[in-house]
Amino acid sequence: MTQSSSRRPARPSTATREQVITPVTSWSLPDLAELWSFRELLWVFTTRDIKVRYKQTAIGILWAVVQPVMAMVVFSVIFGRLAGLPSNGLPYPVFVLAALLPWQLFSKALGQGSLSMVALGPIMSKVYFPRLIAPLSSVLAGAVDFAIALGVLALIMAWYGIVPGITVLLAPFFILLTLLAALAVSLWLGAINAQYRDVQHALPFLVQILLFLTPVLYPTSMVPEGWRWVYTLNPMVSAIEGFRWSLLGGTVPDPASLAISTTATLALLVTGLIYFARFEKSYVDRL
Repeated sequence: MTQSSSRRPARPSTATREQVITPVTSWSLPDLAELWSFRELLWVFTTRDIKVRYKQTAIGILWAVVQPVMAMVVFSVIFGRLAGLPSNGLPYPVFVLAALLPWQLFSKALGQGSLSMVALGPIMSKVYFPRLIAPLSSVLAGAVDFAIALGVLALIMAWYGIVPGITVLLAPFFILLTLLAALAVSLWLGAINAQYRDVQHALPFLVQILLFLTPVLYPTSMVPEGWRWVYTLNPMVSAIEGFRWSLLGGTVPDPASLAISTTATLALLVTGLIYFARFEKSYVDRL
């Protein structure tokens, strides 16, 4: 007599992983923990932006060196020689190049970050990921160009016999301030551009105007004292003046002006994050 045993079929598992997207009904900061969980995707988009920027170019990433150097030459001739603008006792080419590097980091990150939501619109309509990755990856991609051009600045400083002092240790703070300012403005303009495409047409003009409202070609000392506090509301004022001072020495940035610019940057960033989080769930419908 044989004993037969029967097995019950295994029940399929009902445990599934779901991504629930709920509309934002209040003004709040975005979920930064969720952003951290998508950090690998952030890296992918950052490297993608770098590759696309120099794809099918003859000299590739060397454009990160050519652009600031050519701008330095033109500005040195026009504003240094012909206009005779002061440079705090420093050689004008070094004076202007030390400001051009953080300025171009800001302007490139601002330009790419403000248009990133529209550029990634087709991908956003198919898969979900934190929308904050779009402007953030554009800002981080600009840091690569800055790092390459920084080597050229070091060579020119050596040519003029300028050796940075202990203040060079503060340079990363001013670089971070530049990146935060670029991200803050990109959040605002990226969100608005998703609704109104006028931003992408007005942006080049606004960047040109902002260049002359920032101490790239001239020192802050040329600004009248009574307007100095208004002038320093520009987040890039202290970032550029501080970065230039940390490498070249000279006049110490005014602590009050630095506090105003830093506060303006942080306020712009926090409000930008809140505004971005408020409307990011409906961005796909607006693109």
